[in-house]
Amino acid sequence: MAREPLIPETAHPPRRIRVGDGPLARFLLIGSVLLVTVLVLVAPLLAIFAEALRHGMAAYAASFAAPDTQCAIGLTVFTALIAVPINVGFGIAAAWCIAKFTFPGRNLLVALVELPFSISPIIAGVAYLFVYGAQGLLGPWLEAHDIKIMFAVPAIILASLFVTAPFVARELIPLMIAQGTEEEEAAVTLGAGGWRILRLVTLPNVRFALLYGAALCNARVMGEFGAVSIVSGNIRGQTNTLPLQIELLYQDNNAVAAFAVATLLTLVALVTLVAKAIIERLDAARVKAQGKPGH
Repeated sequence: MAREPLIPETAHPPRRIRVGDGPLARFLLIGSVLLVTVLVLVAPLLAIFAEALRHGMAAYAASFAAPDTQCAIGLTVFTALIAVPINVGFGIAAAWCIAKFTFPGRNLLVALVELPFSISPIIAGVAYLFVYGAQGLLGPWLEAHDIKIMFAVPAIILASLFVTAPFVARELIPLMIAQGTEEEEAAVTLGAGGWRILRLVTLPNVRFALLYGAALCNARVMGEFGAVSIVSGNIRGQTNTLPLQIELLYQDNNAVAAFAVATLLTLVALVTLVAKAIIERLDAARVKAQGKPGH
């Protein structure tokens, strides 16, 4: 009987051909991605800063001296200082509840937490009008007690809370589910209470995801336009946030000031991206060092 030829140990299976392995396909794929990135992302960003600085730094700085613009900046920061901590607390509570407990309606709660992602912000603003407006569900009662919500700062905060509610929870839920409940159960056996477990066990394990979710929440609060434009009333110098102020400046044919103010929101977005990269790198280093599931 003839012996079959021996296959050398160093032999490798034939290399599988993948889509894009050819030099032409690779060139076209990479080139198209770079072209779209330049046209859709890089060019608009460069245009914002170019238009803002077109008349020099003096005109750029003067764009922020207008009282209405300063009021818009202050109102935007004030809204973020209130909305972000509230949604951080809500996100932690929702994620802990969903990830650590099993109960009837759990999937419904997940759907409700992510509902703002599925609803247009403008629809959310209109919904608030039907609830808190003068002709809304609670409007007569609020008017009788001299409580003003619509077309005032409380409405802006409520709209911002709605559109940013899922950001922190959505970052924390998958991570908490992946980590399981072993550490919390061990802490319970050692006599730790719920708040102590949350502070010393749960939150340290998700701190990077928490920071990232808070950064996303902050960026969205400062850049929200649709819902805020419905509930704020667009009152100059009173209820205009930065996005609304940019629109008004542009409608007033003050393009330099509009682009100058727009650079603030652009910088917030860029800082958020840098923070995301730093947080992901720190989280990857933590996972590598501890061997735990990561974000």
